Amino acid sequence: MSLDNKPVYSGGCQCGAVRFHIEGALGEASVCHCRMCQKASGNIILPLVSIRDAKLTWTRAEPKRFRSSSHVLRGFCPQCGTPLTYEVPDGLAITIATFDQPEEIAPVVQWGMEGKLPYTDNLSALPGYTSEEDADAVEFLRDLVSYQHPDHETDEWPLPANGRKDSKNG
Repeated sequence: MSLDNKPVYSGGCQCGAVRFHIEGALGEASVCHCRMCQKASGNIILPLVSIRDAKLTWTRAEPKRFRSSSHVLRGFCPQCGTPLTYEVPDGLAITIATFDQPEEIAPVVQWGMEGKLPYTDNLSALPGYTSEEDADAVEFLRDLVSYQHPDHETDEWPLPANGRKDSKNG
């Protein structure tokens, strides 16, 4: 929370080229099943939250936008392609997974049910494992170095290829 008790949120794309800051209460969070949202996100659903009257500031670059229909612009990172926004004449929504704390934003409604894939109701019944529990992934994960931007603000990004600040460069 900020000093004036307004909620404060931050987030950004996978590579860190685009970052945002939001002050104020968010609107309704939803999950969209429509085919256009599926294609735009490359996923079976697209979780979004409206920013309503909250103040959005792009703190590191801005999304590039694609007009996906006569009414909709979709913002995405021009570097890594992360889907970021759904923009319509009466408002803007941000993809929930791009928030630094996406667990704080729970969808309360589903949209685009005409595009809902039939197996989505049964996903929670599938067996589930952590990455470390997958024996086939252990060797792959052993020396994996992530270049994904962390879930917090950084003074600079990207870091050098080794993922650490070089002591000579601060």
